[in-house]
Amino acid sequence: MRIRRRVYQLSAPIALALAAACSGGSDATPASEGPVVKGGDDRTGEYIAVENWWKPAPDHDDVWGWGQVSAVAVDNPDRIIVGIWGDRDVENRERVGSSNYLVVVDGDGNITENWSQWDSLFNKPHQVYISPYDPERHVWVVERGLGMRDVNMQILKFTNDGSELVMQLVDPDHPRTRADARANPNPGPYTYGDPAVLAFFPNGDFLLGDGYWNSRIVRYNPDGEFLMEFGELGDGPGQFDLVHGVAIDRDHRIYVGDRSNNRIQVFTEEGEFIEEWPDVTDPVGVFIDEDESVWVISARLNRLLKYNTQGELQYYLGAFGGTRGGFAGGLSRPHQMDVDQDGNLYIASWDGGWMDKFVPRPNADPDKLVGRPLVLER
Repeated sequence: MRIRRRVYQLSAPIALALAAACSGGSDATPASEGPVVKGGDDRTGEYIAVENWWKPAPDHDDVWGWGQVSAVAVDNPDRIIVGIWGDRDVENRERVGSSNYLVVVDGDGNITENWSQWDSLFNKPHQVYISPYDPERHVWVVERGLGMRDVNMQILKFTNDGSELVMQLVDPDHPRTRADARANPNPGPYTYGDPAVLAFFPNGDFLLGDGYWNSRIVRYNPDGEFLMEFGELGDGPGQFDLVHGVAIDRDHRIYVGDRSNNRIQVFTEEGEFIEEWPDVTDPVGVFIDEDESVWVISARLNRLLKYNTQGELQYYLGAFGGTRGGFAGGLSRPHQMDVDQDGNLYIASWDGGWMDKFVPRPNADPDKLVGRPLVLER
C-alpha cells in the first residue's frame, strides 16, 4: 500500500501567528473539555452497586450463614427470586434442617417469601427462571440433587407464588456419580447427569443444558415431552464438556457455554453446528439482551463479557473478585444474572454467597449497560 504524504507551505502571516502562539505570546485560553476526574478504578463500570443490599436470613447467626448463592430470576423490580444452597458455615458444612433454598426479596433486598414448603425437593437449586412468554409467570428451578436428603436431579415448575408444583421432570433412578453418568452415552430424556441451565422458545418449548455429567442439549415441548437432543462428550465441534449456559437469538440460533472447553458454540435451532468462539474463559452463563448483545458470565475472571452475535468482544464489566463481601459490587465466581424492568442488574456470586444489585449511573453509556432479556417474536 502506498502512503501519500502532503506538505503545505504556510504563508508568512500565518506562520508568524503560530510562532507567537507557541511562544506564549497569546492570552487565549484553550476551550475547556469539562472537569478532569482523578482517581477511581471503574470496578463496577456504568453501574453503582447498592450497599448492604444482600442481607442475612432471620435464622442466621455467628455460625450459620448463606450457602452458595447460585440463581436469580426477576419477576419485577420489587420481587426477585433467589436460589441458594441452604445454610452453611465457614467450613462449607451444610446445616442440618436448612430452610433457605429459595427465597424472594423486595427491591431493598428484604426477604419477603421463603419457599420452605418445598425444602424436601431442594439441595442445590442451580438456576431459576421465569419464561418471558408465559403470562402466568411460572417459576422454573433446575435442581442438581443429592446431598443430605438425597434429592433427585430434576426440573421443577411452580406457580408464580410457589403454592403449587405444576411440573416435575425426573427419573428416580438417576446416576449418582459422574463416572456412572458418563458410562451411559445414551441416557433417557429424563435421566439427568447433573443438569444445569434452561432457555425458552416463544411457543413454550424449552431447552435444557444437561449438564455437568451428561453432555447434551435436550429440547422439550411446553408439557415437558421430549422432542430432540444434540451433543456428546468431547472437545470437537458439536461436543461438550460441562454445558453451563444456553441462550437463543432472534434467528433462533442456540448459544451454548461449553465450560470445561472454555468456548461458546453456536448451533441452528435443529442442533447443527455453526461455529465456535474459542478462548472464552470458564463461561458459566449466556444472556442475550434486547439489543442482541451476547453477555457471557466468566466465573474464573469474575466478569461479564459482552460480544456481538459474530463473537467479537465488545466490552467487559467486573474486573475484580474474591472480595468475600468486603466491597459492594464485588464478584466471586458469578453464576447467574438478570435485569429488571427498571434496568437494574442482579448478579449471583456463587463462591461468595451473596447477591449484588447494580443500578445504572446517571448518564450511563447505554452501550455498557446490560439490556433487558431478549424476547423473540411469537
